[in-house]
Amino acid sequence: MLIQDRVRLIMQTNNETSSSFADKIGIKRSNLSHVISGRNKPSLDFLEKIINHYPNVNASWLVTGKTRSGDFEGNDTNVKSFNKEVGPVKDDSRVNREIQEFTENEIEKVIVFYRNGKIKEYNYSNQ
Repeated sequence: MLIQDRVRLIMQTNNETSSSFADKIGIKRSNLSHVISGRNKPSLDFLEKIINHYPNVNASWLVTGKTRSGDFEGNDTNVKSFNKEVGPVKDDSRVNREIQEFTENEIEKVIVFYRNGKIKEYNYSNQ
């Protein structure tokens, strides 16, 4: 499946016409037409607007057609392995303090505010 097919699938799944889809994500209708026809490849800005407006769309799937497993999700194990792989930022002590504080404290709750007004809350328990 090509990227233009994935864009079409997002439109169909959300019962959008080309015009309404372009208007919702804030692009010119002609830009959408050129992407869907295969004439142009979508820009990063184009893809970002889709992902921001449709938070359930997996960015990796939209770009590559494949979903990735093992992405960084922010749980305690991932944070520790992420910090081991990347290491602290040596020239910014504020960032180092924030990383240290983040890895030493347990996360109780994460709240995500989407641009479309939806809110999703993730609660973590000590298991």
